[in-house]
Amino acid sequence: MTFFLVGKKDSDVHITYEDQQKINKFARHNAKLEDFKDELKVKKNELTNLEEASEELELMDEESEKIPYFLGEIFVYQDVETTQKMLEEAKTRVRTEISDLETKCNELRSIMTDMKLLLYAKFGNHINLEADED
Repeated sequence: MTFFLVGKKDSDVHITYEDQQKINKFARHNAKLEDFKDELKVKKNELTNLEEASEELELMDEESEKIPYFLGEIFVYQDVETTQKMLEEAKTRVRTEISDLETKCNELRSIMTDMKLLLYAKFGNHINLEADED
């Protein structure tokens, strides 16, 4: 995201200390939003992996063998039923984390929209607060 003031002359746009603080605050919110979006992507990936593991477990014979389940830094071998239960708990936890992150993203977007309105009202087309297209 690029934040800058453009103008033909320095006298066209006067930036007060308070204005600069608002622009900086917007930039911090934007950086935080990007961090949340990255974390959200990781959590959604984690949920997909947990769901795929659950589906694979459904195909296994309940009596056949012990399942290696990665817990912390080690693998624990347990029966299918216990593993399914742990996967469901992990999926519930990750869904909650995803929901919390989405709420935080929405809150930040709302704050940033309000800030954009104020900054664009003051600086018009002399400021760019839009995300760069990659």
